[in-house]
Amino acid sequence: MTAVIVTDIARADAATADALGVHGVATVHEAMGRTGLVGPGIRPIQDGARIAGTAVTVLSHPGDNLMIHAAVEQCRAGDVLVVTTTSPSVDGAFGELFATALHARGVRGLVTTTGVRDVAELRAMGFPVWSAAVFAQGTVKATPGSVNVPITFGAVTVAPGDVIVADDDGVLRVPRPGAAAALAAADARLAKEEADRAAYRGGDLSLDRKGLRPLLTELGVEYLTQADWEARDRERA
Repeated sequence: MTAVIVTDIARADAATADALGVHGVATVHEAMGRTGLVGPGIRPIQDGARIAGTAVTVLSHPGDNLMIHAAVEQCRAGDVLVVTTTSPSVDGAFGELFATALHARGVRGLVTTTGVRDVAELRAMGFPVWSAAVFAQGTVKATPGSVNVPITFGAVTVAPGDVIVADDDGVLRVPRPGAAAALAAADARLAKEEADRAAYRGGDLSLDRKGLRPLLTELGVEYLTQADWEARDRERA
């Protein structure tokens, strides 16, 4: 594994990242053509947190958090720390002391394929975390890794400076070059959803608003009265 710390990464526009965070994971995911989700295995340790920020990436050896220590120096306000290992590991590589240091630097949260610990303290201090596990098993500081290189994180590749959006629905990666386009698409989707919401409050049916009745017919779905259904059921018997 290459051992390198990249110090001068390009980051996505901060205002764009903030606006994507307001939209949230589900809306942005749909707006991007249902791409970018890291997968269902990375879950929040708290309820109700919603963040977005630019990725500082960490590639560590399993059971070793040395490179997280090195990554703290590379973080700045508005970042999200994104940590994975070269092979699966759910050891508790991150806890309250790391969160304290990152919070002081304005880091918005952590997403990690590893485990975390000190969860009561993390919740109490309001430092948002999404992880693969909660596990008190400690780690060593013995093996080199890398900071701010592209990493495979669940189902996606995260490059340093990409936008990370995370909330109760999971974690989403928005590529830095496409962040502005993703925001425009999310804005348009939000406007459409607002129009749908108003229509449903007025009593409209989604079947009609979305033009789904012809599809039901095409798929062979029938409307029957209860009497017709019972008669057909008797015929089958």
